[in-house]
Amino acid sequence: MRLSHILATTAALALGSTAAMADKFVGYGAVDGWNVHIDTEKGTCMVETKDGLDNVIQMGLTKDRAIGYIGIFTKADTNIRTDVKQDVALLIGENLYVGEATGMRGNITKGYSGGYVLTDDPEVYDAIRRAPTMTVFPEKEYSFIVDLAGTAKALDLAKKCNEDQLQ
Repeated sequence: MRLSHILATTAALALGSTAAMADKFVGYGAVDGWNVHIDTEKGTCMVETKDGLDNVIQMGLTKDRAIGYIGIFTKADTNIRTDVKQDVALLIGENLYVGEATGMRGNITKGYSGGYVLTDDPEVYDAIRRAPTMTVFPEKEYSFIVDLAGTAKALDLAKKCNEDQLQ
């Protein structure tokens, strides 16, 4: 399977410095190890968690709500470059999704690097809700597994948060 219209861009999703994050993101709630934040600039909500290895996983919607994003950031040493797109495959449950991702450095907090993929395919989020893990296969780096425990409840809370932002 392919991620429909998968896109990657640093400009559309740059989160800014830690100080800017405090102004841009407001806590909405938490469930099963995931935090839900309101992005006050976009008027949308995102979910975020940190795993036992200090990796940060984020999922949310772009400002127009037509495209969802999945971001993964690590403190580990990587060769991620912000100016080069790389192929990436995501194994979620039994489905393999492929597309491109562009790296980001220092956009969530100092010392982290990683990247985002964007998709307009709702099947991706349905798969994430059901699967216990997601295996990421970057083109140039090692593969790694992301724990998706609690994701279904977190995405439900984010959906409510997004609905609240429209009122």
